[in-house]
Amino acid sequence: MNDTFQLKDKLVWVVGGAGYLGQAVVALLNSTGAKVLCIDMENRAVDFAQKAGFGDRMATASFNINDTGFIAQFAKEQVALHGRPDGLVNLAFGSTAKKLDDLSDEDFDKVNHAALTAIFVFAREVSKYMIEKGRGSIVLFSSMYGMVSPNDEVYEAPMNKNPLEYGVGKAGVIQMTKYLAVHWAKQQLRVNCISPGPFPNPAVQQSHPDFIARLARKSPMGRIGIANEIAGPVAFLLSDISSYITGHNLVVDGGWTSW
Repeated sequence: MNDTFQLKDKLVWVVGGAGYLGQAVVALLNSTGAKVLCIDMENRAVDFAQKAGFGDRMATASFNINDTGFIAQFAKEQVALHGRPDGLVNLAFGSTAKKLDDLSDEDFDKVNHAALTAIFVFAREVSKYMIEKGRGSIVLFSSMYGMVSPNDEVYEAPMNKNPLEYGVGKAGVIQMTKYLAVHWAKQQLRVNCISPGPFPNPAVQQSHPDFIARLARKSPMGRIGIANEIAGPVAFLLSDISSYITGHNLVVDGGWTSW
């Protein structure tokens, strides 16, 4: 595994690393020998670290990247503590979970501050240290709903379909990826993104089996994704195996967007 992914002793920051998909990413990176800085809101990263038992191969930090005015200082502090990162994975997102008719302009602006502005500012600040190091790999997270619209038949009551502002933000991440990839290419800094398909968290899977069945039927592979199936593509994009890949949106959706 270490020889395949070539991530041993590389430092990777994972924003949202204590979430459902983030935990799988952190676990795989740890297994490759990478050093991980797990960043999440409140005490989530610390709680995850205690349960995971990764020891000194995972450091933690509590930070809300929506506080964009503090991102530069946060990045500076973490570099002072841990060194310049080789990789950045950002799983952060924004959503109100509101229906279209209930969505206010303030809601829309607030969510896309989190979904676009904060992700851009964080990438920009971290990129400075990667450029000083001479190379780096940034992996952002979009979604299948950055490319296609939710299917009403899948989201029968009581489920609400993925909201408008979420999809708009994720579409923006795809374009941001392309722009930043070109902008930093000559400085040997690669930028790619991953667009997951149906990866409902365990609570949804347990509480809404009928919804899960409808998701599965919509996928050509006939099932939903599991968290580990996101972690491998992340490790691929971080590693030197993908050294000539930048500006790419890697779709991990079981064929959902291929219908």
